[in-house]
Amino acid sequence: MYNYYKDISMKFKTIYLIATAAFIIIAAGSCKKDLLKANTNPDQITGGQVDPNLLLTTVQLAYTGAPTIGGSVWATKWGGVGMFVQHVASTNTGFYYGDKYLNNIGAMGETFQDNYTIAVQPVVELFQLTANKAQYRNLHQMARIMKAMIFEQLTDLYGDIPYFQAGLGYYQRIYTPAYDKQQVIYTDLLKEVSQATDSLTENADNPSGDILYSQAGDQIAEWKMFGNSLLLRMAMRLTKVDPTTAQKYVTQVVGKTMQSNDDNAIVQHALSANSLTSNQDAAQIFSQDSTDIRLSSTIISNMKKMADPRLPVVAWIAYGLDQDGNFPDPDSTSTDAAAQIGLPNGYIIGGLNQQVNLLIAAKDSLPYQLLGGYSRISDNLLSIGAPSLILTYAETEFLLADAAKRWGVGGDAATHYKNGVLAAITQLSAYGDAATISSDDAQTYLDAHPYNSGTALSQINYQYWLCTLMDEYECWANWRRCGDLPYLKPTSYPGNVSNSTIPRRLVYPPSQKVTNLANYNAAVAGLTGGDKITSRVWWDKP
Repeated sequence: MYNYYKDISMKFKTIYLIATAAFIIIAAGSCKKDLLKANTNPDQITGGQVDPNLLLTTVQLAYTGAPTIGGSVWATKWGGVGMFVQHVASTNTGFYYGDKYLNNIGAMGETFQDNYTIAVQPVVELFQLTANKAQYRNLHQMARIMKAMIFEQLTDLYGDIPYFQAGLGYYQRIYTPAYDKQQVIYTDLLKEVSQATDSLTENADNPSGDILYSQAGDQIAEWKMFGNSLLLRMAMRLTKVDPTTAQKYVTQVVGKTMQSNDDNAIVQHALSANSLTSNQDAAQIFSQDSTDIRLSSTIISNMKKMADPRLPVVAWIAYGLDQDGNFPDPDSTSTDAAAQIGLPNGYIIGGLNQQVNLLIAAKDSLPYQLLGGYSRISDNLLSIGAPSLILTYAETEFLLADAAKRWGVGGDAATHYKNGVLAAITQLSAYGDAATISSDDAQTYLDAHPYNSGTALSQINYQYWLCTLMDEYECWANWRRCGDLPYLKPTSYPGNVSNSTIPRRLVYPPSQKVTNLANYNAAVAGLTGGDKITSRVWWDKP
């Protein structure tokens, strides 16, 4: 896709950046000894020299954005999507363009550009290297599942994308892959995950490079539940556009999805700030000046109103100026729920327009006129070594509750809702003891907010919105597929490019106009309204 594909000798340097750096040095030295005997590139490593298990580790880390230092995690995830869904807010009009729906096409395209390099390419390699090899039977099925998961995220964000020809520059000399229709992509994703999950077997290999479940008591059984849970999520994307197919796959996975928080798919990151395995949510927010990003008033006010026990775990506040205009003790911070104040979306500081000037809007609350007076994401969730929860039992239960309420398939909606709420609250223990909430507190919250058949879809998807804090791409995708639930009030900042509506997709990166222009133009021609944030992806039917 990009120009680096054309340099075949450099192909594996990118792919094995994390897992095989030492191996590259050794192999390169070995090749140099034979330069006089063979016309061989000394830096080239072939697939036969590499253990594919290492690639699985690379792919799983890549899905979290771990290797994208300075890239998409900040620019696309937090600068855009996290603002769209009003988990976070900012007064910055540059970095955090998503707060006010401004036009930052470079930042919006970062995930597209980064993922085709750090995720798509290695997962295609893993798929190719393990195909039709008995010793890698399960590893190949895991490659199929991870490949589908990576492409699902990309197509959910952008719509039509290169899929069938993506990552095949080395194998088939395809350097400008065609964009495939999202409907066609989803048909293949569902088929791939379904077949791969069914093909996993206890009588084959137990891949050592698996950082999701290799330590589990039954690795293959966990992967089967993971695959079926992913299949459920993919099927539910079709809620508005193809409910028949959605119901077919939901019915297929009933009883086969995750059964508790012990089954959650979690990537545990390293503590080193310079490591390519670090939690990039933390690394990027801190490195890009964390004073510019705060938890949104939308999420804070809702959690306070519902006495959510998660609030003290996910938020903290550093007090601003006191009534005399002085800074308080620098250690004057609080995690108390009552002290939290969310930053409203769509405001700036120091402007002349009273409608969007936060200083004027907050003139009656002097201590909170500076951003120090608004709640931040807790260090529980934002430490360099904090885990990434990439698919959870709670999400699965909420999706089953939605399907049961909507179509009467998948079991009892009330039971799935109950399971989802309890799991979503207690799953925070994955972030450590300081983030652990007791099952009693979770039950108290559930008792205060029981399942209500009359408002069930709103309830279920509100809880999904809460439990996907830190998984912003998934939150935005689910919000769009379920009919914009929960209700989020759009901002109306002057100069916004969405007609004061919450964006529906991300625009393609500018690089596509240079490296893949013909295919880019064909894809844009198929978008109603063109390559804009107001255009809708296929499954996001109005």
